[in-house]
Amino acid sequence: MVARMTVLVTGAASGIGNASARQLLDAGHDVVGVDLDADSARANLKTSGQTFEAVSADISREEDCNTAVQKTISRFGKIDALIHWAAKHSSTPWSDLRAEEFNRILTVNVTGSFLIARAVAEHMVPRKSGAIVLTSSTSVNAGTTGGAAGSGGPAYVSSKAAIVGLVRTLARSLGPSGIRVNGISPGVTETPMIANYSEENRALQKTRIPLGRLGQPEDIASVGAFLISEASSYINGEVIIVDGGSVFG
Repeated sequence: MVARMTVLVTGAASGIGNASARQLLDAGHDVVGVDLDADSARANLKTSGQTFEAVSADISREEDCNTAVQKTISRFGKIDALIHWAAKHSSTPWSDLRAEEFNRILTVNVTGSFLIARAVAEHMVPRKSGAIVLTSSTSVNAGTTGGAAGSGGPAYVSSKAAIVGLVRTLARSLGPSGIRVNGISPGVTETPMIANYSEENRALQKTRIPLGRLGQPEDIASVGAFLISEASSYINGEVIIVDGGSVFG
């Protein structure tokens, strides 16, 4: 029997975050869905309210991250795991990219990942247990492997490359306290992030994927659920690529 966990899931209103929260609720876990649009998270999940709490937060703000953790503990008494999907995309090419946009992407994707992970870890350390999952991207790998690069520009790719380093330094720091930190690098996935892809671009992406299809949110979310489970209890500091094989395709 799988032990019931309390899991904080960011980006819960749509896409992978929404699929992740839904999978965890279906498995009988308590879930706090964090999103800028908490109303949409609440409406899209449509639970009885007994095991789900929606929290409005901007993860790039330290006080919002701390509040989300405090509300989780107030409702459920503990946090066993964090699965952090929330991010901001940028496809602006280098020639048009300005410092303001670059810094905003880094603030949300990198600083935000650190802030929400730290807020959760401060609760986990005294309990000597916990699991944290952060999100990178296969756009980081595409330049060296020849795989599909998607539509990420320099700001987005740089921010997701930083997550790899963040995962590994947190894994080393928090491991002695019984807290595992891992990451996921999704490939091109059917989420609002690729809503502007043309049919031609979608077809091109599929030709680069040996499995012949784009990822579904559930494909990625299920790996997040695995990484916080006891089945992955000896995995720490890894970033798992989930892309149907596109990085070598």
